Amino acid sequence: MLKLYGTPPTRVLRVMWLLNELGLEYESHPVDLMKGEAHTEDFLALNPAAKVPVLVDGDFVLTESAAIQLYLAEKYPEAGFIPQSLEERAQMYRWLFFLVTEIEQPLWRIARHTSLYPEDKRLPQDVELAQRECRRMVAVLEQHMQGREFIVGERLSVADFNAAHTLDWADAAQLLDDAPRLREYLQTLYARPTAPIRIAEALAALGG
Repeated sequence: MLKLYGTPPTRVLRVMWLLNELGLEYESHPVDLMKGEAHTEDFLALNPAAKVPVLVDGDFVLTESAAIQLYLAEKYPEAGFIPQSLEERAQMYRWLFFLVTEIEQPLWRIARHTSLYPEDKRLPQDVELAQRECRRMVAVLEQHMQGREFIVGERLSVADFNAAHTLDWADAAQLLDDAPRLREYLQTLYARPTAPIRIAEALAALGG
């Protein structure tokens, strides 16, 4: 059986969503990052980077949430989450890379300098810069989604499930105020019965 290591509200949610969509059973292995559980010898043997999520499929171990999403979608092609045409697959990869590098990265900087780093290491000015950068890139995706139901083509792809989680993160950071189409898109995707818990709810459950 598949094994998934990680605990919400981390990017393990992206993998949970794909597993739910594909109707796959899996063993959930919570990893409490705040307690240092990602730095145990056993976990570091799975991922030396000490980060979640990690998927174990038999003898195969895979890290990085977007890579795991793509792996699952390719292993179960009948779901149709990988576009068939070369051009649409290229666009899916384009937007996946855009989400990870242009929207997720400033969100990480905000998180580090508001809650993760020790207070004496936090840089408020970097939070302001990251918020500005994130809003600019959110605006790019907002424009792209005008008149579109999905990120690529006429059906759901891996890019949509990645985008939903990333945008939910941006929404929790109050950075979607000027993106009404993306807020609508987010609500539509999280209305799916397969959607995982939202980040704000997961944080609230942790007392965060």
